[in-house]
Order: sequence, then structure tokens, then C-alpha cells
Amino acid sequence: MLFMMALLSCLTISAQKKWTLDDCINYAIENNLVLRKARLTKKTVQENTKQSKAELFPSLTASTSHSVAYEPWVNSYLDNENNSMDKTSYLGSYKITGNWTIWNGGKNVNQLRSDRLTEQQAELTIEETSNTIQEEIAKVYIQALYTNEAINVNKESLEASKKNEERGQEMVEVGRMSKAELAQLTAQRATDEYNLVEIETKLAKYIVQLKQLLELQDDLEFDIAIPETPDEQALAPIPALQSVYEQALLIRPEIKNAELDLKQADLEIKIARSYYMPTVSLTGGVSTATSAPNSRKWGQQMKSNFDASASVGVSVPIFDNRLAKTAVNKARIQREQALLDQLDERETLYDTIEDYWLDAQTNQQKFRAAQVSVESEQKSYDLLSEQFQLGLKNIVELLTGKVSLLKAQQNKLQSKYTTILSLQLLRFYQGEKMNI
Repeated sequence: MLFMMALLSCLTISAQKKWTLDDCINYAIENNLVLRKARLTKKTVQENTKQSKAELFPSLTASTSHSVAYEPWVNSYLDNENNSMDKTSYLGSYKITGNWTIWNGGKNVNQLRSDRLTEQQAELTIEETSNTIQEEIAKVYIQALYTNEAINVNKESLEASKKNEERGQEMVEVGRMSKAELAQLTAQRATDEYNLVEIETKLAKYIVQLKQLLELQDDLEFDIAIPETPDEQALAPIPALQSVYEQALLIRPEIKNAELDLKQADLEIKIARSYYMPTVSLTGGVSTATSAPNSRKWGQQMKSNFDASASVGVSVPIFDNRLAKTAVNKARIQREQALLDQLDERETLYDTIEDYWLDAQTNQQKFRAAQVSVESEQKSYDLLSEQFQLGLKNIVELLTGKVSLLKAQQNKLQSKYTTILSLQLLRFYQGEKMNI
């Protein structure tokens, strides 16, 4: 009973947990199905490497066979000593055979090197998948933070609309405003309520999307922590484009994987050339046999029938129906493809970093301008509100000022969080950990 209560308590605490970006990333890296499959693939590749290493050594096989024969008419004749022979006879054989490929043009050695490269690529694939998942989580998480702050802005706008509507009702009662103008204020308040519901729905969708990225259970409650994101984060220095690119070339797994593809292709060429080479193998074995009926004991038979042999075999390809040449040509084509893939990965990496860098540059400038715009629009709207309360400004001027203020606030938020996301991703491509 106490155990069940403790378990329910743990589940409740887990359900009430607020997930930070770091929590989301750590959980995804540990539990994501794609990553778990990639780790299993790596284990399979490791087994292939062990197999290739074992093939450098001799193989040893032990075998034995036993046969029993029955001859029902054996009494119809006698042996040399005038004794009748048994109708049943037995024959047993015992063998140990060894085989070792001494030389096959370096194929086995190069295959081992190739499998080791494949093992490294499997690890890099895990890292590459992990990076992609982290980027996706960061994008959705920061979008959720932006939406959450936009909700606060819309709530403030709704509160202002409610106050304006209340003031309008008072002015209608004293005859200073028409009911038509009051209807406009009511419509603005209703529009703000609609906008608030709409953006709250967007936040809920981002939370669900993030939950799906983490592959959490459907019935598990999930919510994100809302960290402090001061404006200074969006005003942080932007690293130089070339500097980010040069660092990314050294650490990004997709670049390392492309380099290993090229090395892999070189080894495939060597493996293909080995088909032109002779194969030298060593074979040896020992054997013995026993039979019954036999006047000698089993141990004497094993000793007297013992046999040992060893042989060296050389196989030289003469005409192989173009198998070797085709293999070499295909391997060379594969190397050219690997070289092009490497160039393509570098170009893709540069384009991605350049996009993030341009987004950071552009949105940081927009954010600076939006800060000034929001401050100006806020002062203008505050003045309009005061004048409206005094009956010095009409409803159209008030609503126009409110719309301008809301638009400026939304522009500020969008440029702020887009800049923060771009800066985080640029640092991530430099090898730093994303953290908000």
C-alpha cells in the first residue's frame, strides 16, 4: 500500500513538472525511437567489425561420423581363420581440420578497415540525428516562448479594450458618445477576446507538437517552463559567419561522415583490386578411425589409424568474366560520388549557417527598431487614451492608435525571439550547448 502511494506521488510530481529546453533535449536524446534504432544499428556494425577481425585468423573445425552396417547373410561364409563373421559391423571416424587464408590481395585487411570506418559512421549518424532533433525541439520551444509572451501582450490589449468600453458606456450615459461609437468599442473588445483565444490555441498546439517530438505518452500531462528572456539576449553579439562555418567544418558529424565516405570509397577500390590478386591458403588436419568387430582395443585403433596432413593452395584468377574490372570501375565511380557528396554537404552546411546568420543580423536590427517603435507607440496610445477619456479624441483615433501599438509589440516579440533562436543555433553549430 505504501509502495503504491509512493508510486502515485512520483507520477503526480512527474506530471506537474515544467520542462525546460535542457530537459526536453536530454529526454529526447535518451528516449527518441530514431536514436534508439540508430544505436542498435551501431551494435550490428560492431558485430560486423568483430567478424572481419576474426577472419584474419585460422578457422578450426572438429567432426566425427559413426556408421553401423547389418549384413544378414554373413554366416554363409567364413573368414580366413574359419570363424563365422558378425552380422553387425561399426565404423567411426574423427577429424580436426584447420583452414587459413594467408593472402588474398589484402582484401581481408582492407575489409576490416572498412568495417571500422562504418562503425565510426554509425556513431556519427547517431550524433547527426541527435543534432537534428535538438534543432527541431529548440525551434518549437522558442516559438512557444514567443507565443506565451504574445499572450501577455494580447491580455494587456484586451484589458485596455475593456476599460475603453466601460468608459464608452459612461460617456453614452451622459450623452457624450453615440451608441454607434460604443458599438465600435464593443467590437474591438470582442476582437481582442477572439485574438487572445486564437493565440492561446497556438500555444497549446506548440505544446502538443513539442510533446510529440519527445514521444511522450498521450495521457501524460506536459507543460514547459517559461524562463526569463530579457531583451539583452536578442542584443548579444553575433558571431562572424566565416568563423562559425570554419568551426562547424571541424565538429559537425555530417561533414565527418562525408569525409569517412571518401575514405571508405578508397578502401573499396583496394578491395576490388584484390580480385586481380592470387589467393594463398593453408589447410591442415588430423584424423583417425575405429571399427568393430576388431581384435584391437579402441585406444590401439585410434593410435594406429592416426593420420595428419597439411597443404598449401594457391588460386590465381585468369579469366573471371570481367568481375574484377567491373568491381574496380564501380568503386572508382563510388569514390567520385563520395567526393561530390562531400562538396554538397559543405555547401549545405554553409547555406544553413548563412541563413541563420542573416536571420540573426536582420532580426536584431528589426528588434532595435521595434524597441523604439513600441516605446513611441506606447506613449502615443497613452496620450490618446487620456484625451479620449476627456472627450478630446474620437473613437477612430483611439482604435487606430491601439492597433498601431499592438502591431509594434508583435513585431518586437517576433524579431526578438527569431534573433534569440538564430543566435542559439549559430552557437550550436560552433559546438556550444543550446540553453535558454
